Amino acid sequence: MAAPSAPVTRVVSLVPSATETLLALGVVPVAVTRFCEHPELAQVGGTKNPDIDAIVALAPDLVVLCEEENRKEDADALAAAGVATCALVIDTVEDAAFAVAALAGLTGTGDATAVQSFAIGPAARVEAVDRVRAFVPIWRRPWMTSNAATYGSSLLAHLGIDNVFADAATRYPQVDLEQVAARRPDVVLAPSEPYAFKEGHVAELREVAPVELIDGQDLFWWGIRTPAAIERLRRRLHEWVPGGG
Repeated sequence: MAAPSAPVTRVVSLVPSATETLLALGVVPVAVTRFCEHPELAQVGGTKNPDIDAIVALAPDLVVLCEEENRKEDADALAAAGVATCALVIDTVEDAAFAVAALAGLTGTGDATAVQSFAIGPAARVEAVDRVRAFVPIWRRPWMTSNAATYGSSLLAHLGIDNVFADAATRYPQVDLEQVAARRPDVVLAPSEPYAFKEGHVAELREVAPVELIDGQDLFWWGIRTPAAIERLRRRLHEWVPGGG
């Protein structure tokens, strides 16, 4: 992190979750990516291919990045151009809480209501024998999933749901449905993003386990939405979480 010492006002966000969080804090970014779902704001490319020259021309006080979604070479290019950056690392639910506090501190909004109300409820206390085991596909053709070192997996663990590929050696392993079936998941949680799983995919996935279609933003977008997302998913998945709901 190479961030200014004084609160910043001109912020470029290259992370959709950060954009959502900044807006909740009352900070309107001077530019965002095309994936940030705010067409009213100026756009400077995508998360993986931002327009560095356009960002520099905006003379921002700070550019917010995330190690998961942005490229190191873009962060390095911004730093070389003399632009202050903040690169967040979001692997767990706790990291999301830190990110909100960090962005609030950097922008001088530490007393904002959004920060004061940010509270993550206690993790589900479920005995190992009763815990639900889930397969969470994130892509199709090829099938891909994630291991334990990811925010989505951490959020599910917070709800008492174990990722059947938590022990995978790579962060986003490529798998096939035979491998999935061999791990005997209790449920397939098929999110709406990054791959848009829909009703048409249920029959194929049902060969592995019962299928629940879930909101991918609630599972993978971190930050200001995290507490409410946890509660929405808890209600959505209550029948799969012993004692949940």
